[in-house]
Amino acid sequence: MSSYRVTLIPGDGIGPEVTDAAVKVLEATGVNFDWEVVEAGERALKKEGTPLPQAVLDSMKKNRIALKGPLTTPIGGGYRSVNVALRQMLNLYASVRPSRSIAGVGTLYSDIDLVVVREATEELYSGIEHWIDRDHSAAETISVVTRKASEKIVNYAFDYAVREKRKKVTAVHKANIMKTTGALFQEVSQQVAKHYPTIEFEERLIDNMAMQLVKKPQAYDVIVTTNLFGDILSDLCAGLAGGLGITPGAIIGDEIALFEPVHGSAPKYAGQDKVNPVATILSGEMMLKHLGEREAAENVWNAVFDTIKEKKVITYDLIEGGHANNALSPSRCSQMADEIARKVRESA
Repeated sequence: MSSYRVTLIPGDGIGPEVTDAAVKVLEATGVNFDWEVVEAGERALKKEGTPLPQAVLDSMKKNRIALKGPLTTPIGGGYRSVNVALRQMLNLYASVRPSRSIAGVGTLYSDIDLVVVREATEELYSGIEHWIDRDHSAAETISVVTRKASEKIVNYAFDYAVREKRKKVTAVHKANIMKTTGALFQEVSQQVAKHYPTIEFEERLIDNMAMQLVKKPQAYDVIVTTNLFGDILSDLCAGLAGGLGITPGAIIGDEIALFEPVHGSAPKYAGQDKVNPVATILSGEMMLKHLGEREAAENVWNAVFDTIKEKKVITYDLIEGGHANNALSPSRCSQMADEIARKVRESA
């Protein structure tokens, strides 16, 4: 049986715990992995003086597939986001964020199944910003939207819809106000949609899209949009499905794919073996699909769903209200991973 060589970036804070959990579940599928472990983020900064060592980039370029734990990004000052740097340096242009209801966890909705496909290399995250006066009383950030990047992300969204047997793609923009950047993305979306006649296409303004998702999320399927709008909408969709703790993610390029949970590194919980590993485990499920191991991916999804539904071996945040009661006490991260892995082995 062939083996997949995968770059493994444990991450900061709770990262090593949730990536260990994901590795345990992935190896339970019977798929063979050869993990190449490299460090990034705060841990790399302390060891090597940089949050993004060249060894990380070299490993990802060589293996072309990576699983990553959460990395700490300082708010305000400090080093720039490693996540953003990875996307731009490796041209990982498609952020893919599925949001699916799992056994009624933390949500009023039981039937959420949405995917946000977000352009991840440009727009307001291009890194072009500066003070516009000597007193630092005003600042400017420049939004860069290109035809090439817009075509790539919209084509990716439609290809994803075809591959995953989805029925509709909704392009989200603000072309009524942003007459150049927004209108460019709108124009490209309309042009690309013509090449996919079997997929329903529609457009929404970003503000209306946010309202529509809260009112009737079931009316939407695949959503494609620019960087900042996608960042916001993907978290909104995660909230509809139950929160970031159960929401996986991937950043895809033409040659390299990076799979990662979308939540933070939660340093105050580091080393306590108490956090929810589901988002990282389901990021591994996305990786299995990417590798063509769809049966293994389905086994992982079913094992996660059943474990949460049974409510016997789940972490504290998955217990209603986030607190244990007399009938149910929270399990450790490693215990929940063991239970999911056991179910996967039974179905493999």
